[in-house]
Amino acid sequence: MVVAGEAAAMGHSNGSSFELSVKQQGEPSLVAPAEGTEKGPYFLSNLDQNIAVIVQTVYCFKEDDGKGNENAAQVMKAALAKVLVHYYPLAGRLTISPEGKLIVNCTGEGAVFVEADADRSLDDMGDLTKPDPAALGKLVYNIPGAKNILEIPPLVAQVTRFKCGGFTLGLAMNHCMFDGIGAMEFVNSWGETARGLPLSVPPFLDRTILGARVPHKIENPHHEFAEIEDLSETAALYQEEEIVHRSFCFDPEKLAQVKRMATEDGVLSGCTTFEALSGFVWRARTEALRLQAHQQTKLLFAVDGRARLEPPLPRGYFGNGIVLTNSLCDAGELQGNPLSHAVGLVQKAVRMVTDGYIRSAIDYFEATRARPSLTATLLITTWSRLGFHTTDFGWGEPVESGPVALPEKEVTLFLSHGKERKSINVLLGLPASAMETFQELMKI
Repeated sequence: MVVAGEAAAMGHSNGSSFELSVKQQGEPSLVAPAEGTEKGPYFLSNLDQNIAVIVQTVYCFKEDDGKGNENAAQVMKAALAKVLVHYYPLAGRLTISPEGKLIVNCTGEGAVFVEADADRSLDDMGDLTKPDPAALGKLVYNIPGAKNILEIPPLVAQVTRFKCGGFTLGLAMNHCMFDGIGAMEFVNSWGETARGLPLSVPPFLDRTILGARVPHKIENPHHEFAEIEDLSETAALYQEEEIVHRSFCFDPEKLAQVKRMATEDGVLSGCTTFEALSGFVWRARTEALRLQAHQQTKLLFAVDGRARLEPPLPRGYFGNGIVLTNSLCDAGELQGNPLSHAVGLVQKAVRMVTDGYIRSAIDYFEATRARPSLTATLLITTWSRLGFHTTDFGWGEPVESGPVALPEKEVTLFLSHGKERKSINVLLGLPASAMETFQELMKI
């Protein structure tokens, strides 16, 4: 993800908001690593620099075989102190280096830990794949008065006990510390520590392996940073109308249908589910926003570079191994051609991500310090392949897990859904008039 606002910015996203009263117990505490750890500056790569935003997630754990929530906070806190020995940069604080880039000052101060009690049962929470920041935001602790990310510790955790004997773990983690895969490995390591197990994937901490080259070699155009003129006055539409958030469930049958639609004209020999769904959503959102034919539109999405780099990133790499790739075309071209055209553009963007492209992107940032532009842009972020649902702190796997809010108006989230996680929920926000059109386009 590139940009994120406050969790509460999304308002009532899905019409199912419910009243939840959460009472904090005592003052927040700092959980330092259980043993002495390295101190001093910790390097963050250029792939970490552009996504320094707070990502908030909630995990719901039910009472397990009579094991209630009485000691949940103590178990989580003790395990956090132990796992931070391995992940000690999370106990530090973000600062700016003399070169003007984000680094971590490894102070060992610790992660912020909060205990709270809720007045409801977990069953009242509903479907977490449809974020409801009004309620879920109470399950994640926000640092009071923080004016920017430098004033927010990289890891903030809140354990909230519910009336039913279950509890939630609400996390606020800075994306510059890790991408989805890295975050998942950390949370699963925390769970293993809580269960007295060794870490199955110990973190690889040296991010200098993704340092910029000297001299820089910028070998790609990097349109992800391209500024687009807002010919269609979309920004005004977002300001004038209420923003409506909806989620659309694509079950395996519907996903197969989208793939058939993408390949039925014979232009493409095949495509992945992600490619088909991304092209379908990009095209529909472009039509729903009534972008002018000559309006350039951009698709951004993250590709995991771990296996694409040469050599591949080490197992357990602690940091962002993702890179943004892009596709750029006129709205008229996108809508005037069959779905296969949009999906073909997505495929080209995926194929573009090679070792050379990733290292070129690292050097491009080093030379320009550019930020990706989001005008007339759709940014797809995919959580459907992340195994957060496998986390176990000793109460079994979470019955629900999901984000607290959508980060920005340009972001569309793909979340896995259903018991076997073979369905995908597409979650996005649009101006009310555009959402009406988009809903119709989703009926296939």
